Amino acid sequence: MNAGAETDWARTRAPDLAAFEDLAHAAFANLPLTFRTLCAGVVIHVEDFPDDETLSEMDCESEFDLLGLFRGIGLAQGGGVATGQMPNQVWLYRRPLLDYWAEHDETLGHLVTHVLVHEIGHHFGLSDDDMQAIEAAADA
Repeated sequence: MNAGAETDWARTRAPDLAAFEDLAHAAFANLPLTFRTLCAGVVIHVEDFPDDETLSEMDCESEFDLLGLFRGIGLAQGGGVATGQMPNQVWLYRRPLLDYWAEHDETLGHLVTHVLVHEIGHHFGLSDDDMQAIEAAADA
């Protein structure tokens, strides 16, 4: 490896919320155009952890159990935004994602893309095979 290309781990910090949001939006931008077009109106949020209500609702044992979450009415359920209805939203949880990343052999960008596609996949009612194909196209 080229010495100039090495990461200076002694000075490297975990991405903060703003950097993580940039990473999420870059991951979204790398998804296939047809998929992104279908996602019009889906709002992406990045938080450190899920709130207590979400943890309870999802029956989580720890605040690190949930990497992401889709909330809304998916297209598979006849979704669309009705007057007064909140838009469909995806939450990515920074600290659980960083914890997962630290224990697995994949890049942080790949992990964020995977969780984003999985959560948006709920919006469309996609199968695991469909989601894998979208991720593969984003990696190409």
